[in-house]
Amino acid sequence: MVRTIGAFDRLGDENAFAVLARAAELAEQGRDVVNLGIGQPDFPTPEHIVEAGVKALRDGRHGYTDPTGIPPLREAVAAHVAGHTGVSIPADRVMIVPGAKVTMFAAIMMFGEPGVDILYPDPGFPIYRSMIEFTGARAVPVPIRERNGFGVGAAELLSLITPATRLVILNSPANPTAGVTPKGEINRLVAGLLDHPSVVVLSDEIYDRLVYDGAEHVSLLSYPEIRNRLILLNGWSKTYAMTGWRLGWSIWPTTLTDKIRRFAVNSWSCVNTPAQYAGIAALEGPQDCVDQMVGEFDRRRRVTTRLLSSLPGVSCVTPRGAFYAFPNISGTGWTAGPLASALLEQAGVALIAGTDFGDGGEGHLRVSYANTEDNIRTAVNRIGEFLVEHGTSAR
Repeated sequence: MVRTIGAFDRLGDENAFAVLARAAELAEQGRDVVNLGIGQPDFPTPEHIVEAGVKALRDGRHGYTDPTGIPPLREAVAAHVAGHTGVSIPADRVMIVPGAKVTMFAAIMMFGEPGVDILYPDPGFPIYRSMIEFTGARAVPVPIRERNGFGVGAAELLSLITPATRLVILNSPANPTAGVTPKGEINRLVAGLLDHPSVVVLSDEIYDRLVYDGAEHVSLLSYPEIRNRLILLNGWSKTYAMTGWRLGWSIWPTTLTDKIRRFAVNSWSCVNTPAQYAGIAALEGPQDCVDQMVGEFDRRRRVTTRLLSSLPGVSCVTPRGAFYAFPNISGTGWTAGPLASALLEQAGVALIAGTDFGDGGEGHLRVSYANTEDNIRTAVNRIGEFLVEHGTSAR
């Protein structure tokens, strides 16, 4: 029997990929499945971005690059950040990574070890908890509550900080809840963090451009008082429909830039070279593609929320960010896991149980509206028919 070290046994999973695989398996069997599970835009990567990647290949951009990323891309990121936040960051604090998830992996590895506490949102992206436990640190959930519009509660988070706390993870706009934390709450959080100068903050802002109804994305980078202990996570996947390009960027405090560079040297060496040139085209090229995508998501968001709220036993807070709805199914009599499984196997609708994002997700499902309106209507109709037929014979 092959034995692995205990740390690998502590790794969790991201069930969205398991649901995607099962949906594909059912489709191969001839079943008609509507997938509202996976969190990726259903739009193609804009043509000018694709062409930039193709041109890089044809121009012979096939070799290694600096582990931190090619200078023109890092400069483009710095300019992009300045344009959207008003904060000027030197390009040498920018790190180009093979997908934004790598930033959370590196940051949690950097600060997690036995005896340390790391705070993370619950419900939240499942890899936060998985990686925290991988390091041997204690994963401390910060409750994300529906009554607060799924925004972070500053007072509650601050109350969880102890002398053992080394890292706090924030995510707004959020996966899976689509909550956007208001500026006033972020102000209170930052003010409270001043009493904990040794606590580092990882701010996951991958959905920063996807906000609606006048919601404001407030970057933690806007607060100079914590900038020297802030790691900012972002990338191209969600904004530019580039999930498969595996291209992300992050901003690190000056004291950590050499550490993350050495981490890159020891692991991925450098990011795919043509993809980096495509990243430049995305940031410096026309942005109407982003505006059009966000506009379409906004329209689907309103349709999805209205349809879900009409289902028996279901209510749905209007999402203000990302491309997810997080309907409350408590009134159906079902718990999240069994209902998500039954909807996939019996109704042909793939979505994700709220409990796949933490214990705080019980009573909810994550529904991605990164799909066509026709498919969304079909899926919600199937959910409604299933609930009418099976009612509260729950599980």
